[in-house]
Amino acid sequence: MLKTELLEVIANGESSGVEFKRDDIRPEQLAREVAALLNFRGGKVLLGVEDDGNVCGIQRKNTEEWVMNVLQSKIHPMFLPYYEEVRLDDQRVVAVISFPQGISKPYVVRDRGKEEIYIRVGTTSRLATREQQMRLFELGGMLHTELMPVPRTDMSSLDDARLLNYLRDILRDPEIPSSDEAWQARLLGLGFLADAAGSICCTIAGLVLFGKHPRRYLKQAGLRLFAFAGTDKEYQAQMDDILDGPMVGRWDVTASGKRLIDGGLIERFVHAISPFISQEAGEVDTGFRREAEWFYPIEAVRETLINALSHRDWTRFVEIEVGSYADRLEVVSPGALPNSMSVEKMMAGQRSPRNPLIMEVLRDYGYVDYRGMGVRTKIVPLTRAHTGIDPNFVATEDHLKTTLYRKPQEGGR
Repeated sequence: MLKTELLEVIANGESSGVEFKRDDIRPEQLAREVAALLNFRGGKVLLGVEDDGNVCGIQRKNTEEWVMNVLQSKIHPMFLPYYEEVRLDDQRVVAVISFPQGISKPYVVRDRGKEEIYIRVGTTSRLATREQQMRLFELGGMLHTELMPVPRTDMSSLDDARLLNYLRDILRDPEIPSSDEAWQARLLGLGFLADAAGSICCTIAGLVLFGKHPRRYLKQAGLRLFAFAGTDKEYQAQMDDILDGPMVGRWDVTASGKRLIDGGLIERFVHAISPFISQEAGEVDTGFRREAEWFYPIEAVRETLINALSHRDWTRFVEIEVGSYADRLEVVSPGALPNSMSVEKMMAGQRSPRNPLIMEVLRDYGYVDYRGMGVRTKIVPLTRAHTGIDPNFVATEDHLKTTLYRKPQEGGR
């Protein structure tokens, strides 16, 4: 880091990614600040700078060795920080410890026989709440919330016809269970049921994929759809509805192909949103029919929804939201991107499934292709070809919002 860069960082003050500390900080304090930043987006700890930005410089001998020993002994799992010292004109020296966002969350501080998890909130580092810890474990891939049991559910909460259709027709399983006990054992093995201290419950995955009424037991299941005639949320919505039901449809599978018998959440979504993202063509075709003109490529719309369903964070207690406006379609999927995933990596085709069981079942049905790169191979190229405008992806700590823009009408209207 150049001296000018350091002075600019100091002038900007502490933030969610920058922490100032004197070099007489206690080892556990340094570990706490670094772990909190690792559990957020990474950042820098400046040793030799007061909280108010006054540069006091480092006084400790062998500061680098001391820092590395502290971080190695007190923070788990291991990570690789970058240490450098920057000398100012008056010979004061500031030690800069830099590191990116951790890829093995949560990072814990080990001190006095305890392990504690810290998170960054603004300019402070705080102990993580139980819910925040669960999200960190989930982000780090150490906890798959889709396998958590849902209270008050049992095998009767699942749609028998869909389960039979899945095993017999989709998987072509040669051994279909013939009793309730055999079905329970099979569903436990598949991860659709879980044994919660002797009580057999549906898992989140089992309930949202095959449940009769998932929202009855899991309020964040389902979809919220709304539509507005203008470009902003208005008082009077053209549609404001919540869809509930199993994700997957029921299909008649023959040698000649698949035929939908009973639509699931994905098909119901397409049916509900279609009037707001299409219109009848101005001319009839050779069969004297008016074909629909789509404002967006319907396959890209469907793929965007499937991405939201398969990758959403189940620790967030809000529904997926789909909003139709005069100039765009927005799909908001709850939760930050998993671990070190970014919008850039996602668009490049990198895959990091948050809910691998849900993703695998959707792949079995053909809702998801085996490459699992819907953003790169479908959403972006299809939208670009149809409207001439690339979709926009915005990732925050709370959600991923995907925006598909409507093709401008001729004449600028």
